[in-house]
Amino acid sequence: MGKNLFTNLLLWHGYEPAWPTNGPAGVGGAFKAMEALGIPALNTAILLTSGLTVTIAHWGLKTGQRGKLKLFLLFTVLLGFTFVFMQGHEYIDAYTKQNLTLGSGIYGSTFFMLTGFHGLHVTIGAIMLTVILARSIKGHFTPNHHFAFEAVSWYWHFVDVVWLGLYIFVYWL
Repeated sequence: MGKNLFTNLLLWHGYEPAWPTNGPAGVGGAFKAMEALGIPALNTAILLTSGLTVTIAHWGLKTGQRGKLKLFLLFTVLLGFTFVFMQGHEYIDAYTKQNLTLGSGIYGSTFFMLTGFHGLHVTIGAIMLTVILARSIKGHFTPNHHFAFEAVSWYWHFVDVVWLGLYIFVYWL
């Protein structure tokens, strides 16, 4: 009790050590924290599936199965852009139905900055995968010479792994 009293004097009157918070005197207004299920869980499944499809595309490239390469790379691109679309839908829902904005205290700004920065990287990755798909269709890669494909694939796997951490940190904790 004494610790909370001292903290109230240092931060603001009525401070409660709870997460999520919207700051002193409800600076950002009442809001609802994001749920881990629904769109975030679906987006997690989408990104994990895209990691699998890009791996199958890579196997297709290394084994000379060009049809498999192109088909599964197309799936990866579609999954990447689907993730971005779904994240946009989640943002609209957060703003309109949950009153969660960048001004909703530290929770709102943390949520949008972390997921938005990741969404930017997914968008960049999906664009790079689109270029790699176009190059694959034109036959630019061989089983032994495909560094650009591998570089983009590694980037995509990194984006997947980062999302897993964000999903736990932003939606579950």
